[in-house]
Amino acid sequence: MVADPDVETCTKCPELVACRTKIVNGRGDPSANLALVGEAPGRFEDETGVPFVGRSGELLDEALVDLGVDPAMVRITNCVRCRPPDNRNPRVGERQNCRGHLDTELEAIDPSVVLTLGRVPTQELLGEPITVTEHVGEVRELPIAGSTRQLVIGLHPAATLYDRTKRPAFEEALTRAIELAGLY
Repeated sequence: MVADPDVETCTKCPELVACRTKIVNGRGDPSANLALVGEAPGRFEDETGVPFVGRSGELLDEALVDLGVDPAMVRITNCVRCRPPDNRNPRVGERQNCRGHLDTELEAIDPSVVLTLGRVPTQELLGEPITVTEHVGEVRELPIAGSTRQLVIGLHPAATLYDRTKRPAFEEALTRAIELAGLY
């Protein structure tokens, strides 16, 4: 089991439950050594029930392939399983309500490396406020979901859609995570 079975009936966040179409669990290898964690589903993810399938997902998959990694070889998931209204960032309480689902997924997969994709998952997993652009590519070793794991701080692929100058930093963090996970 990779997804927490309780996630399918979760009603902890009434605002998210009221506007969600589908609950979005992770995709990819259920025993991957590398997990990529984003913040929350967007419109396309909410419609399909699959994370990172819109423009950001296409960019992420393309970057993985360019680096020689089949996207099916990694696990791609989010901190929050339901799309926040108007594509806003998930609130702290929503992240806390969903944290158990993320931890259950990460415990089941048991990756040695976790790459965060943006500010929200970075702050959630580190448990501290951080400016991602100042720390992108840094590796921290810390307890996540019951085990000590290497966390690589990364940018969200959408950041590179809005600012192409961020593409090298996005790719460098992705490369570092792939190397640490032994996928090269």
